[in-house]
Amino acid sequence: MVQQQTPAPRGFAAMSPQKQREIASMGGKAAHAKGTAHEFDSNSARLAGRKGGQAAHAKGTAHQFTSKEAQAAGRKGGRRAT
Repeated sequence: MVQQQTPAPRGFAAMSPQKQREIASMGGKAAHAKGTAHEFDSNSARLAGRKGGQAAHAKGTAHQFTSKEAQAAGRKGGRRAT
C-alpha cells in the first residue's frame, strides 16, 4: 500500500501567524480607507448574533445556561467593558 504524503503548506499557510496577522491588518486598513469594509451597526450585529445562536441550538452545540448563570449574565449585560 502506498502512503500519500500531505503537501507542505504554501503561500499564506506557510507564513508565521504573526506575518499572517500583519498582512490581514493591511488588508483591513485598506478596505476601511477605500470605504468598502463591512461595518456592523447595532441592529446587524444583533441579527448576526441571533443567527449564530439559532444555528448552535439547532446543532445542539449551544451552551445551556443554568438559572444562576442566566442571572449573572443578565446582570453583566448592560455594563460596558473597561
